[in-house]
Amino acid sequence: MEQLANIQALRAWRGNIAGSLGFVPTMGALHEGHAALINRSTAENEHTIVSVFVNPTQFGPGEDLHKYPRTLEADIALCDRHGVSAVFTPNSALMYPAGFTTWVTVEGLTDKLCGRTRPGHFRGVATVVAKLFNLVQPTRAYFGQKDAQQALVLTRMARDLDMPLAVITCPTVREPDGLAMSSRNRYLDARDRMRALSIYRALQAAETGLAAGEADVPTLKRTMWTELEGNVDRVDYVEIVDAADLGSMETIDRPALVAIAAFVGSTRLIDNIILSP
Repeated sequence: MEQLANIQALRAWRGNIAGSLGFVPTMGALHEGHAALINRSTAENEHTIVSVFVNPTQFGPGEDLHKYPRTLEADIALCDRHGVSAVFTPNSALMYPAGFTTWVTVEGLTDKLCGRTRPGHFRGVATVVAKLFNLVQPTRAYFGQKDAQQALVLTRMARDLDMPLAVITCPTVREPDGLAMSSRNRYLDARDRMRALSIYRALQAAETGLAAGEADVPTLKRTMWTELEGNVDRVDYVEIVDAADLGSMETIDRPALVAIAAFVGSTRLIDNIILSP
């Protein structure tokens, strides 16, 4: 497995390989959710490259940029175990050199859900991923359904800018008790870890309600709120929206994204499921 720390090394490596290339962009602190993306890539492509870069432009003031877990040695070991061909590990100076002023903005999709309370977040995500797509030139790129809004934004970006790759969204990987795997889960102490399970239970409550014949969105959202109350410290949003474009819905009469962002202690967690009538 090659370890590539600069653009010159990446381009040289890319120029020396033939066949399909899968790409898994990450911010490190890799876990079994990332491993599932890597496994999908290695199964579908002749080569797989993983990037590890904590992107500063997608963090807002007061967010956890400086304490975000950095476990590069363990990340490289995981990649090696799962058959990755190369790992790209740029730093901020490389990705955002002095005088950098160009940004990628995907309008519409970024105004909702996480975009409402994290202004600038998706501009940072779209910009860094556009740069990575340009550098890596992958055949396919893999993202997790847990970050459903991010996956939609990047799929739209690639389509609108005619980027010659497929953006593939893979199912959320969960712990045995249902908690969605996330690098931020390591912030949780034992008590908060138990309280965080209420997020998935709230999603399941909406699923159960729909299965029982209740398709009214406000009613289902009230059921979700009931599950969260007393378990999380602050709710960012509880939403049921069109899974295709995040548009508002009053009734689940087409595929819906059921999504929650909530704070458990000081840790912001997100999760979602897709429901169909």
